Amino acid sequence: MVADLPDAHDQGEKDARLMPYAPVLSGRSALVSLWMHIFSPIPTAKLRASKMRRRGILALWVSGLPLYLAAAIIVGWTGWAAQDMPDRSVLWAHNDSPSIVMLDRHGREIFRTGGREMQPVRLNDLPPHVTQAVLAIEDRRFYDHPGFDIIGLARAVQANRQAGRVVQGGSTITQQLAKNIFLTRSQTLKRKTQEVLLAVWLEGRFTKQQILELYLSRVYFGGGTVGLASGAQRFFNKSPVKLTVGEAALLAGLLKAPDRLNPLKNKQANARRTARVLLAMERQGYISNIETSNALQSPIKIEPVAVNTHASLGYFSDWILGVMDREIGAPRGDVVVHTSLDLAAQLAAQKAVTQGLSTPLAQERNAQQAALIALDGTGGVRAMIGGVDYQHSSYNRAVSARRQPGSAFKPFVYVAALQAGLTPWDVRIDEPIDIEGWQPGNFKNKFLGPLTLEKALALSVNTVAVKLSEYVGREAVVATAKNLGLGGLKPYRSIALGAQETSLLALSAAYTPFANWGYGAKPYGLEAIYSADGKMLFRREAPVQNKVLDVKVLEQMNTMLKTVIAEGTGRAARLEGRDAAGKTGTTNDYRDAWFVGYVPDYIAGVWVGNDDNSKMARITGGMIPAQIWQNFMQEVLKNQPSRPLPLSVRPKTSPLLSATIKEQKSLEFLLAELERSLP
Repeated sequence: MVADLPDAHDQGEKDARLMPYAPVLSGRSALVSLWMHIFSPIPTAKLRASKMRRRGILALWVSGLPLYLAAAIIVGWTGWAAQDMPDRSVLWAHNDSPSIVMLDRHGREIFRTGGREMQPVRLNDLPPHVTQAVLAIEDRRFYDHPGFDIIGLARAVQANRQAGRVVQGGSTITQQLAKNIFLTRSQTLKRKTQEVLLAVWLEGRFTKQQILELYLSRVYFGGGTVGLASGAQRFFNKSPVKLTVGEAALLAGLLKAPDRLNPLKNKQANARRTARVLLAMERQGYISNIETSNALQSPIKIEPVAVNTHASLGYFSDWILGVMDREIGAPRGDVVVHTSLDLAAQLAAQKAVTQGLSTPLAQERNAQQAALIALDGTGGVRAMIGGVDYQHSSYNRAVSARRQPGSAFKPFVYVAALQAGLTPWDVRIDEPIDIEGWQPGNFKNKFLGPLTLEKALALSVNTVAVKLSEYVGREAVVATAKNLGLGGLKPYRSIALGAQETSLLALSAAYTPFANWGYGAKPYGLEAIYSADGKMLFRREAPVQNKVLDVKVLEQMNTMLKTVIAEGTGRAARLEGRDAAGKTGTTNDYRDAWFVGYVPDYIAGVWVGNDDNSKMARITGGMIPAQIWQNFMQEVLKNQPSRPLPLSVRPKTSPLLSATIKEQKSLEFLLAELERSLP
């Protein structure tokens, strides 16, 4: 079916009806045409060109705005940081090295250094390897950068990010010079900005040679030692013009961390750093492979200059100078340092050690070195002997040397046992034992059968100590030692026998709670630092006292350790008319001999051995170390009243358990007495 189409007549009528609206319809058509013209599709080529223009404008806007903002921030920050720049006239001021005066606890002078005019360095006077060592490790692009090194900074940022801590610095030699002369130790972004600005100023004001000479004249080697000339004098007792390649590498290596890398304090760290400097010099073509090998194989002898009233004070003053560096950095002016040392006690310690190693017994049995440390009940160091002769060897064996303490560690095992509920009068059997295939024996390879804990500690019986460690758990022993101040131990099978290394200072300080009524104490020597005008630069804050031993355990331990001296292996340390307690220690093959003992609020520890770890001839802790301890304590306490230690009361026991040590010690002590009398 086809739809009807309109005829002409109908169309005519429709046109007639729309005639009045013709003007409106005509205007509408014009609007529609305009609309279609505006929004009709643009030809493809024109559209592409338009899009590209818009994208280009957008890209410029997006990239340019952040760059503009970053530049504005940098300029603004730099301008703000530059508003209070330090006075640069100090660069030309007359300079003396800071004077450092160290006083003992009574105000007596024990050390003085500095106060002399700093000697300028002239590069033309130095052997080339001296400056090459510094450039190789501190700033290898020194002659190429404008004062700051973008490449070095980027490398340092990446290394620090990977390590999760600061392992590299990005400062150039020029920046270090600016920091040393003009700025403080504060680690802020503002100070770093000022450092860069001052470095650029220095580069514009001086030649590279002049900057390097200024740097070497003012660089800090720790312990108040400023300048290359002073550094060479302090460590090698010579002029910098006579430094060998190895010596130059050692001094250059110190600059990163003068305290941590000090060869008088940390031989191993210093040796690694020196080797790194030598290898850096070889990589950069300053020295050949043969020269590197020769320098690595040639021993570097440290010959410190004596600057103390008494030779033995060098060990203590070196230690304190290191602490001072950590607390205030390089002193900018004269300072007075107050310490905990007692000069009278120091002299008594020096005398006791010298006499102890001068006996025929020591000389015939290869006992060549010794160290002594004395502390008060708060942990303050009263005396420190780091070796027999500071001028011969400045290595501090009291602080830096780590050795196995042997049986001197056993008190911590017994504390753990007492805290677990045992008593000094409980009985354990001295017999062969097997711990996972390990079969520890006793000193004389004898087994004494049933023993009270008091007796087993007095006789230093190994099997009972190991049994106690296994009973309470090795982790409990580790935790107990840490609680008393001796940390960093592992729960190995041999934990009870003192087979893990520690220092004499750390071990002696861990005995402090036995002497001070049960309170933990960290060893210290630095009390305060004042500037020449009286301004306080540092003051030790007394820590909150922490009770680490309850009264019952303290009294029981004092009773047992007093028995060690009264009737056990420490009888050579007995003090007439005084309560004294302590413990001996001897390691395998007689390589180390120890005695750590105390009276109320006064603790002293002694180590005897050899630097090369060679064997002594049957020297035990109850021999030379105990004798040195006794001689020292008798002298230092001679004018002090006798005070009692807090002791426990022995319970009534059966005849078997109440038998005295003297009645059951026959074989053990007869052998010890015979050994003592042998040549």
